[in-house]
Amino acid sequence: MPIAAPETIETTSTRIACDGGGPLGHPRVWLEIDPKSGFVECGYCDRKYVLKPGSAPDH
Repeated sequence: MPIAAPETIETTSTRIACDGGGPLGHPRVWLEIDPKSGFVECGYCDRKYVLKPGSAPDH
């Protein structure tokens, strides 16, 4: 049985809260996108958050 690829979400913010979604998610964690790499992955659910091109870093 093939394993589904982790979800990828585009965002304009470098600071994101991830809770895994749905009623059976995981504890909320705060993630920070490094503007140099342009993405961050959640350690619980493997969701990948990608910074949209042209987005300014949050202050």
